[in-house]
Amino acid sequence: MNSAWMHRRIGLLVVLGVVVISGIGSAQTGPLMVAPADVTWVDGPPTLPPGVKMAVIHGDPNKAGLYAVQLKFPADFKVMPHAHPIDEHYTVLSGTVYFGIGEKFEPEKAKALSAGSFGMAPAQTPHFAWMKEETVIHSYGIGPTGFTYVNPADDPRKK
Repeated sequence: MNSAWMHRRIGLLVVLGVVVISGIGSAQTGPLMVAPADVTWVDGPPTLPPGVKMAVIHGDPNKAGLYAVQLKFPADFKVMPHAHPIDEHYTVLSGTVYFGIGEKFEPEKAKALSAGSFGMAPAQTPHFAWMKEETVIHSYGIGPTGFTYVNPADDPRKK
């Protein structure tokens, strides 16, 4: 392959990359500012047991592109071991989430993350959580996301 052809291919790949990256999250055409009073809570996704409330802040977690959601968990709530196909990023807004890594629900291996804490679980990393008090987290990433329980019997969609 000659040098000129190689440079053209690299240039084309760079341009294609810029187009793809600039298209991520392009549904939002201007600034977005959301105050707590602006948040509209609805029932949580079917991947979580009843009682969770969710607010989509930006984008759509089920589609390609940037998204941001808030999840409000009631007191004494558990999320059994599961994984996502993408990196999961979250910030604790209120309350405390006890977050653990692993395929088994092992509370002694979890870390307490109070308001202001940040967490990230890499794609396909099994993890679990529970809350003793009402807890709100802000989760964001580049979708589409998904939710797969380690033990299919824990999946509320199958009950």
